[in-house]
Amino acid sequence: MSEKKELLLPNLSVQQLEYLLAAANNTTRAAAAEQLGVTPSALTQGLIELERRVGLPLFERRGRSTVLRPQAKQVLEYARRVLAETKDLTHWAQAQRDGTSGQIRFGAIDAIAVHHRASEIREFHERFPNVDLRLTVAPSGALLEALLEGSLDLIACVEPEVISEDLQSEVFLEEPLLIYAPKEKIARSPQKWGPWVSFPKGSHTRRIIASALSTLGASYEVTAESNQPEVLAEMVRLGLGWTVLPPAQAKAGIDPLIPIKKTPLTKRRLVLVRRSSAPLDSVTQSLVNYLKKVDT
Repeated sequence: MSEKKELLLPNLSVQQLEYLLAAANNTTRAAAAEQLGVTPSALTQGLIELERRVGLPLFERRGRSTVLRPQAKQVLEYARRVLAETKDLTHWAQAQRDGTSGQIRFGAIDAIAVHHRASEIREFHERFPNVDLRLTVAPSGALLEALLEGSLDLIACVEPEVISEDLQSEVFLEEPLLIYAPKEKIARSPQKWGPWVSFPKGSHTRRIIASALSTLGASYEVTAESNQPEVLAEMVRLGLGWTVLPPAQAKAGIDPLIPIKKTPLTKRRLVLVRRSSAPLDSVTQSLVNYLKKVDT
């Protein structure tokens, strides 16, 4: 009986994987090289060596361009995962060396950054002045994507319908969602509600709203969209449509909206999310405690 040969692992470098990710994210090799600060020839040689070590062709030429082959998908996903975890390790090591200093790349939806946890974020920054807290405010989908790619360390967003196995989340706040209508167009019957102005397609909050309205038998014809709650509120004031918003955002400004009824249509759960593989240093844990309003 013949012995099974031991599988030889390819000797891949982080730099080669970084080259692959840049090539996939840019339309030309020149743009990818510029992003990384290397020459196009160095990038090309690195990708050729990566193909040699993987043992599979990853690119094919189409005219003057080169594109990823379908079989490169697994290698690309591996590259994203390795680079994200390498960034995690780098930031963790820095925080361990410096104690209470370091960098936290935190992303939050506007409701968290502006309304619910603005004072807590400010207090954290005042208590840890040597921590480089980099705040990104964006919709939930964009924050989750940045977290998976390793551009953010921690995010606070609307709970997604499905969460990746690579992520770890916990609910820290539940927020009611109320219905608002132009003053002259208020109707009590759900069948007469609308038309609607709402968050764009793909929005986690829009999905929650659509489900709740469907349960009541109300139509959900969306005639205008915006990621910004302040813009949606202004559309209601202008009489362009109905909307569903958290009270904290509907009440903002000099002309707060009044809900058609005090009972919420539904609620959304806000979660703190980080990569499961990312080591949680003491400074990031302190920020988590501030966001959860835990005594520190």
